[in-house]
Amino acid sequence: MSTVWLNGDLVAADAARIDPRDRGFLLGDGVFETFAAADGYVYRLAEHLARLRAGAALLGIPVAADDDDVGRAVHAVLEANGLARGRAALRLTLSHGVGPRGLLAPAEPQPVMLLTATAASAPPKTMTAVTVSVRRNEHSPTASIKHISYLDNVIARNEAASRGAAEALMLNSAGNVAEASAANVFAIDSDGTLVTPALTEGALPGVTRRAVIELAAGCDLDARETIVSVERLAEADEAFLTNSLIGVCPLVALDGRPIGDGAAGPATRALNNAYTAAARQP
Repeated sequence: MSTVWLNGDLVAADAARIDPRDRGFLLGDGVFETFAAADGYVYRLAEHLARLRAGAALLGIPVAADDDDVGRAVHAVLEANGLARGRAALRLTLSHGVGPRGLLAPAEPQPVMLLTATAASAPPKTMTAVTVSVRRNEHSPTASIKHISYLDNVIARNEAASRGAAEALMLNSAGNVAEASAANVFAIDSDGTLVTPALTEGALPGVTRRAVIELAAGCDLDARETIVSVERLAEADEAFLTNSLIGVCPLVALDGRPIGDGAAGPATRALNNAYTAAARQP
């Protein structure tokens, strides 16, 4: 039986209770973070928590736990589940909690914070993607946060899976690349320029995305946040996807056609090596 951390306490998962009136369950009123732990260490945990707080602020959810509190919770839940060694995936979910019926947020919120941990397999060696019909609304205030109403991404991923691809490429309302259903997107042009959709294009401000942009200079790459068309991605020399669980994963095909040589390219390998080294426990 797995153990979860719920509002400050370790509880058996089967015994954990969230009120059926909880706004997260009823309205998707909440935010979450997913991150990997390697031998108990979470790379850039403070950045994950900063993004969670930014999303919570947008929704008006107070966050009582500070970084040290969450760090202790991560350690406790990993230990309780026998995951202090090896690779684990954690999810921190924050709900607005119980409120009055209707859409208006409660005047005195009672947030619910839940942390879960499971064993994580090794990241995939490569991934493929297809352009899906679901569009990402870059104008929505929720485009910049990881909110728990994730249905667009769920529908997009299901569409991709039905077409035999591992990931879904989501375009924005202008028809440009925004992100994948659970990852940020990067391309390397023939001149060696590393490009990724700007946040104004509907890209989530990914923690791994930011790390890669910072690591690019050390790999002799000029990183730019810009508009990325589907054609530019398809014609790139290399492309890859990023998130905290897959790291830097080569994107080798789009819509059934290979990108570049259809394999991990040298720049992608260099960035993957740099990211892997940076993410090791200090």
